[in-house]
Amino acid sequence: MDDRVPKYYLLKKTIIEKIGNEEFQSEAPIPSERELMEQYQVSRITVRKAIDELVNEGYLYKIQGKGTYVKSDERSSDLIAITSCTEDVIKLGMTPSKQVVEFEVLKANIKRAKALEITTSDNLYKIGRILYADQEPLNYTVTYLPEKLFPGLIKHSFDKESLYRVLQEEFNVRITKARRTMEAVLAQDCIAEYLDLEEGSPIILFRCITYGIVNGKEIPIENFKCFYRTDKFKFYINQVR
Repeated sequence: MDDRVPKYYLLKKTIIEKIGNEEFQSEAPIPSERELMEQYQVSRITVRKAIDELVNEGYLYKIQGKGTYVKSDERSSDLIAITSCTEDVIKLGMTPSKQVVEFEVLKANIKRAKALEITTSDNLYKIGRILYADQEPLNYTVTYLPEKLFPGLIKHSFDKESLYRVLQEEFNVRITKARRTMEAVLAQDCIAEYLDLEEGSPIILFRCITYGIVNGKEIPIENFKCFYRTDKFKFYINQVR
């Protein structure tokens, strides 16, 4: 390797070339740290710096206890379509599963009352769920729904049932539109724990108000925050001129 250029940079370039030439296949592991050290005669620090930068730049992702994998462009979701996270995972050919970590009834604060067009005397369901794709955590979503619109919702088990399916089939809601915002944030505290990430790892935060037809009127039915791992998932927007 050329001594005039930092060794980690040369290793990065080599790995990128192998990904581009499909010598390292999408969704397949790259060689271990030790194998890279031996093959390119570099230190563990050099290997880790190269890999960490490639993870941050979107070429690779890590699975704790398993290794480092090549990220695929195929794992992506349409930002425009209104679909459940579970449906997104199924469309990608992966097996979804969910874990409910929080389910309670609480009073609406001013901000959520405004978002859902209710009053602060109204109750909300708060549902916190981790979504897994092939048993690896993909996102954590905390959802707020007005209790008065969906009485008895708390009897359901949303680690097994689809929230949108229950709203549609039991409460005759027709979901019509959603307003989303998206921002890059750092995983902290319980979010990092739920997503099996180190604190400070970059993630995507969606905030959303979902609307639906209830008793013939279009109203806000749901306000949620969703924290997505960025090392395993991408989003796209189809644009037409």
